[in-house]
Amino acid sequence: MSLGSVVDPGPGGPDQEDPERRRRGLRALAYGVIALLVLVLLAAAGVVIVTQQLGSQVGRYPNVFADVDPSTRPADSAGQTFLLMGTDTRSPEATTGTDAAPDAVFGSQRSDVIMVASIAQDGQSASVVSIPRDSWVDIPGRGKNKINAAYAFGGPPLLIQTVEQLTRVHIDHFAVIDFAGFAQMTDAVGGIDVNVGVPSERDGVVVPAGEQHLNGAQALVYVRERYNLPAGDLDRVRRQQAALRAFVKQALSAGTLSSPTGAYTLVDTVTRHVGVDDSLSNTGLAQLAFGMRDLRNSSISFLTVPTSGTGTEGDQSVVYLDQTADNDLWFAVNNDQVPQWVAARPQEQLSDTPR
Repeated sequence: MSLGSVVDPGPGGPDQEDPERRRRGLRALAYGVIALLVLVLLAAAGVVIVTQQLGSQVGRYPNVFADVDPSTRPADSAGQTFLLMGTDTRSPEATTGTDAAPDAVFGSQRSDVIMVASIAQDGQSASVVSIPRDSWVDIPGRGKNKINAAYAFGGPPLLIQTVEQLTRVHIDHFAVIDFAGFAQMTDAVGGIDVNVGVPSERDGVVVPAGEQHLNGAQALVYVRERYNLPAGDLDRVRRQQAALRAFVKQALSAGTLSSPTGAYTLVDTVTRHVGVDDSLSNTGLAQLAFGMRDLRNSSISFLTVPTSGTGTEGDQSVVYLDQTADNDLWFAVNNDQVPQWVAARPQEQLSDTPR
């Protein structure tokens, strides 16, 4: 029978239904719709509550742009750009400067990791560009020095000024990742897969060479290694990128995010070890995450700013940047053209087997 067929309802059909029974049916339908709406509203409220709860765990660093002269800043780029600073507050070595300690604060430590992360305007691609911490650069008001000294001299504002002057990329937000919490973050996604070029060992924790599935303790040894790597800190930069790439890949996998419990655990762990500037509200964080919902690991370019070699300045070992090649890269970052830049220079992309 087609949907357009007309059938005589017959005795007891709709046309002859008892009015009271009909009213009861309409009331039941209305109550059902109201109950559904209430459930939807409760669910929405739950999302808001979770957003506020998890967002509030993210550390907020106040006034990081307050001392940055607006007249000296580059124009806004097409996408959203973060200056990511990594520290290692629990390392037994002074990897964040001579004053590194578990209670280190802004102005008393150097930045162990410096990355410029940019998300394209359409949310379909992103890039993470590492600047070696020993890069020999101009620091506003301080002359030539290693780039990581900017944080020790003047905290986030001076580091932002230094990076913006170097790259001519406008920094929208400042974020800090504590690599001391990377072990917990790694365990929250069930471990990460990396191809280890050189084996590492620390405090009885072994990271063998070859394709490995690393747990949190092993991942921390992997990203902390420096002295046994042929290129020293440059190789460690590549390891940190490789670990971050593997973490993002695992976090974006269906197995991690398809489980509400697993997703909550992951976000809960990450928010405990990440901090952002206070201009990024909880709502802003949620909007940022929603805007990146279609981003895939294969669409993220992991790069190190091109260098021209190493040398010494006084008693310091430094890295010299290739300004011409760098300018091309930062132009691409500013104009959402990193995928095209990488396509023309595939050798600049992070290797599948970093040391």
